[in-house]
Amino acid sequence: MAELASLVQRLEVAVGRLEAVSGDGGGSAGGSGAYVEAYDGIITGSVGQYMTLSQQIGGDVQKHADMMKQAFSCQRQLLVTSSCSQKPSDASLTALLAPVSKVIQQVQTFREQNRSSPLFNHLSAVSESVPALGWVAMAPKPGPYVKEMQDAAQFYTNRVLKDYKEKDQKHVDWVKAYLSIWTELQNYVKQHHTTGLAWSKSVSPFPLLYLSSLASASAAPPPRAGPPPPGPPPPPMLSSGGSGDQGPDTRNALFASLNKGADVTKGLKHVPKDQMTHKNPNLRTQTGPVRTGPKPFTTSKPAVTAAASSRKLPPVLELDGKKWKVENQEGVQGLVISDTELKQVVYAFKCNNSTLQIKGKINSITLDNCKKLGLVFDDVVGIIEVINCRDVKVQVLGKVPTISINKTDGCHVYLSKDSLECEIVSAKSSEMNVLVPGKDGDYTEIPVPEQFKTVWDGKKLVTTCTEIAG
Repeated sequence: MAELASLVQRLEVAVGRLEAVSGDGGGSAGGSGAYVEAYDGIITGSVGQYMTLSQQIGGDVQKHADMMKQAFSCQRQLLVTSSCSQKPSDASLTALLAPVSKVIQQVQTFREQNRSSPLFNHLSAVSESVPALGWVAMAPKPGPYVKEMQDAAQFYTNRVLKDYKEKDQKHVDWVKAYLSIWTELQNYVKQHHTTGLAWSKSVSPFPLLYLSSLASASAAPPPRAGPPPPGPPPPPMLSSGGSGDQGPDTRNALFASLNKGADVTKGLKHVPKDQMTHKNPNLRTQTGPVRTGPKPFTTSKPAVTAAASSRKLPPVLELDGKKWKVENQEGVQGLVISDTELKQVVYAFKCNNSTLQIKGKINSITLDNCKKLGLVFDDVVGIIEVINCRDVKVQVLGKVPTISINKTDGCHVYLSKDSLECEIVSAKSSEMNVLVPGKDGDYTEIPVPEQFKTVWDGKKLVTTCTEIAG
């Protein structure tokens, strides 16, 4: 399969180059090949300069830059595909976006794993703004979304400038080169993908169809040579001892047996005690068939239920009355809810490997059955509830009075300076950490106790945290 994927990738690149040469393609006014060439200009220009300066700085910055290079490479491949393909179905589009989303997740994970790095501000600037590459999934305003992600990096880039402005010009140039990437990308998106990722209109979706045909060919058995195999044999004929209507003689014999009354059991065979299974457990453990009659009837409902449960529900991001529904989002970076009101609530259900930002002041937020979800919000007047989740991160930029964590494994809560008085209530949860900002802006990570000690003092139960739990 790896060889097939490589072959498909080479074919897509070749088709993209042919489109660029011929001038055909339907993504934009200048032809679909034109916007691939324009994207190459960003990679060789500002991205290349950013890579060069990152190599000069070295260390974690260089490792981070290698991941970013891979992210831009994956996105370029997506643009090549869109330049020579019609817009695919939502399922196929999700598969095409998966490589970019995966690298974005790797970039953000690398930053979290190196919080003690001396170059943490560099890593944070990249981690906070890399979701800008998710513009390919943002419609109808991908350009402003890139600008928002660029602004998210400004807090950390200003720190880098403050720390190195009088020490090392190389880091100052690094900031300028990195921010220029998003400035150029924003201009690129405005010019070639104004309302969303452009797809070809005149070219058939060859790479996508070819990929699906390869997948189906690898899964299906090879065709048989020669004539087709014979069909199943005809059903067997019913014997004279079957249960069908055998005529009046059979019915008369049946009625005669029933008219015997209590004597109807005289013809039954007597079973001795040594052959009774309920009195001889050894007989139940013997191998061999126990039943002499037909097997009990079984339905196929479990298989149908399994197939139904394996179906993926469509993603949802909509306002239903006063409730924002964010459901079944898979690998989507950069979900944003901006038009909010004080009486509205947000309910996120089964959102995995995604990020959600909520702007403005709302009533409450609930995360239910989410995995590896990142939540950033401004202000909540009620409560934040995290239920049945795993590996989620919650960051408050303004104020929140209460955060409730229930049946959750892995929850990181980032508090702001205005939300330090927040009450955090937890139950049946583990791996909980609260990160508190310091005077210099760095976060201090504090674990939430999970183990307790309860004693009877003669009047009531007294519960305290154990020493190993902090």
